[in-house]
Amino acid sequence: MWKENSTILAIAALLSIGLSFSFSGGEISLRLQKKIDAAIRSTYEVDNVKLKSITVPLDVNSATPADFTDNRLFEIHSGSNLIGYLYVGEAASMKRKFDYILMFHTDFTIKKSKVLIYREEHGKQIGSQRWLKQFIGLSFGDVLTYGDNIDAISGATISASNMTKAVGDVLKSIQILKEKEAIK
Repeated sequence: MWKENSTILAIAALLSIGLSFSFSGGEISLRLQKKIDAAIRSTYEVDNVKLKSITVPLDVNSATPADFTDNRLFEIHSGSNLIGYLYVGEAASMKRKFDYILMFHTDFTIKKSKVLIYREEHGKQIGSQRWLKQFIGLSFGDVLTYGDNIDAISGATISASNMTKAVGDVLKSIQILKEKEAIK
């Protein structure tokens, strides 16, 4: 009896550990997935969506500044219609990483950016839609410079500059993926 209970407890512990990992392990945590789903529903104003992972060949991925391994780039479908694309990424804050998403129109212009999970006490201002809305409408070919065409944030310098760099890297990478015909 004790052996059976300890086995069940061990399995339960492993499952809970697996669900608590953030995106950096290659799996999207349940917490992060719920936030992604809510962001998609509110941004695209649809209830029924399906994400289809886009696999980027390793040789093409190695030529991009952003990482496209481990389920980071998706098509967003509502019914049979492609309604946009989603990129799930991580960027560094002062001591830890935070999770963000970029949602794109079908032409790969940014529809919305959102910080989903921020793990620091300071710098949370980067999650403000007031600051994040600067990325809306940007597309590959746009050059982002923190403090120049992207506003700086006092008290969130590291996070905001890294978010700016991350978005710029994704946009540059989208351009490379299009040139190499890894995406349409």
